[in-house]
Amino acid sequence: EFQQSVNEVLSLALMGKETANFEIALFTKNGERREVLINATTRRGPNGEVKGVIGVGQDITQIREITSEQMRIADDLSRLIESANAPIFGVDLNGQVTEWNRKAADMLGYSKVETLGKNFVQNFIQPEDRASVHNVLKKALTGEETANYELPLISKHGKRYTVLLNATPRRDGKGHVMGVVGVGQDITELDKVMGESKRVADDLTRLIETANAPIFGIDRDGRVSEWNRKTAEITGFSKSEAMGKSLVNTFIHLDHRASVSDVLTRALFGDESSNYELPLFTKAGEQRDILLNATARRDAKGDIIGVVGVGQDITEFKKASERAQRIADDLTRLIETANAPIFGIDTQGNVTEWNKKATEVSGYSKAETMGKHLVNTFIHLEFRSSVSEVLQNALMGRDQANFELPLFTKGGKRREILLNATPRRGDDGSIIGVLGVGQDITELNQQRTEALRIADDLGRIIETANAPIFGVDIHGHVTEWNLKLADLSQFSCEQAVGKSLVSNFVTEDLRASIGHVLLKALNGEHTPSFELPLVKDGEQKAVLLLNAATRRGQNNEVIGVICVGQDITQINAMAAEQQRIADDLARLIDSANAPIFGVDPNGMVTEWNRKAADMLGYPKEDAIGKNMVQSFIEPENRQSVHEILA
Repeated sequence: EFQQSVNEVLSLALMGKETANFEIALFTKNGERREVLINATTRRGPNGEVKGVIGVGQDITQIREITSEQMRIADDLSRLIESANAPIFGVDLNGQVTEWNRKAADMLGYSKVETLGKNFVQNFIQPEDRASVHNVLKKALTGEETANYELPLISKHGKRYTVLLNATPRRDGKGHVMGVVGVGQDITELDKVMGESKRVADDLTRLIETANAPIFGIDRDGRVSEWNRKTAEITGFSKSEAMGKSLVNTFIHLDHRASVSDVLTRALFGDESSNYELPLFTKAGEQRDILLNATARRDAKGDIIGVVGVGQDITEFKKASERAQRIADDLTRLIETANAPIFGIDTQGNVTEWNKKATEVSGYSKAETMGKHLVNTFIHLEFRSSVSEVLQNALMGRDQANFELPLFTKGGKRREILLNATPRRGDDGSIIGVLGVGQDITELNQQRTEALRIADDLGRIIETANAPIFGVDIHGHVTEWNLKLADLSQFSCEQAVGKSLVSNFVTEDLRASIGHVLLKALNGEHTPSFELPLVKDGEQKAVLLLNAATRRGQNNEVIGVICVGQDITQINAMAAEQQRIADDLARLIDSANAPIFGVDPNGMVTEWNRKAADMLGYPKEDAIGKNMVQSFIEPENRQSVHEILA
């Protein structure tokens, strides 16, 4: 099969035309084939005549075998690159595309024909990423490999991909760098999942940090692992001072450590606690009472790794409740022991209050009067109409002052009572009855009185384990609406999500201000404290003390607002009720038709009503601060009066 070609080469040489690097196959005596690279040179005599041919050869059998193997490897590599399920591209020293496999073409929409010879960075990388990608390729061209570089790519149709890239120098047979091969992995979906996980984690971190409720966490050893801004504000201990410290041994008083440890230990075993009153001590040594939910904190596998406590600072609320209870007790004692007849009726005219003095004046015991109709039972027939009119006026909200009430005793004697009839109101301001404070002017006994009742809910502690939380998107539509808020607002999550917060859940008079707060948060400006009344069907359900924080997406873009609050409805109502009680008590003392005075523990005058001023001639400003016994009691009576006051 080689004879013809060899004959042609030899004939040419015999004709004086030499042939260089001609490959011929020679077979050995044993039948083995050897590849020989021959130069065929004309052989001439002394006179230049052609005498023959000299062939000088080189055995290239092994070189040919090596070359064939290299070609096979190159073919395999080309097929591997082309069929790989990962995007692979190559560039030369000038950054021009030399490789572009099928996966790269499928993913980005550019065929191999469209890419080969094009500058990779200028044609397939977004402007904002070109500098960093150029640096990666430049390093590879100097022999420095880059692993796990996140390469942002945009497809022909505008879809964004993220490819995790290894950039490796490509070398020629002499080891010289002749380009770069990039082997990637499409991590676009993984990146989205990781981005969403990071966004959720960031949201949770911001929520914990900016919440208007104290939130702390401990690890399995009881050491502080979370300590938000509100906790730092309440305790006076900064986050850096608290982190890593034992919560119980550092921040809980010795008397309470056992019970607190028990709650946290149970939570570490999955037995969570709600509405536990945690006594937390501040840096200054003051006790703060926290109403706490202790929840197990779990890792990705569901294993408990610690405890998170979400609380509400009820210290001031407890103090206010105690003050309210003291006022209620004082009022009850004052009504019962006052030296003036006091009675009360409900809206049906039935007796609800009947104090000792009323019993003394009328002869009817409290047990004999409670629940009986005041007018029909204790008022003479001829006076029932006028007394009913006075009480009806009071039930309509009109105070009646200095009405002379003729009261007949159990023994049939008539007693003249100079009466002030005042509407009695419930915690919502509605009239629930009448309170009558009188003076028995039959014997000109001047009496002191005051009366009031505290609403039933003053002794109740706000029942909340979690803070009300809602979120809106950049258009102001509700995206989050938690159970506590649903409970407070009486709008379920299904009723709220997707609706405009301001248009649907904010009263018209507050829409501008609440809209401004949300707009500021959407512009990155945090609002630490603002009030939002919750109204449904024209009725206010609750008032929230909220903070508004910016909510951001995985690329740090603003995607909405998250608001965390505290229900301050009862605190506001209690403050208003306390003010009303104080005002009523002040009016009662000052307008009573009996002289009323008060002294402090040193016997100095602290109260001096209008009747006392009228009767004794000393105006209030002359009496306040003076020693009662030394200034207003005759010398012969001072000792006995002093003993009474003492």
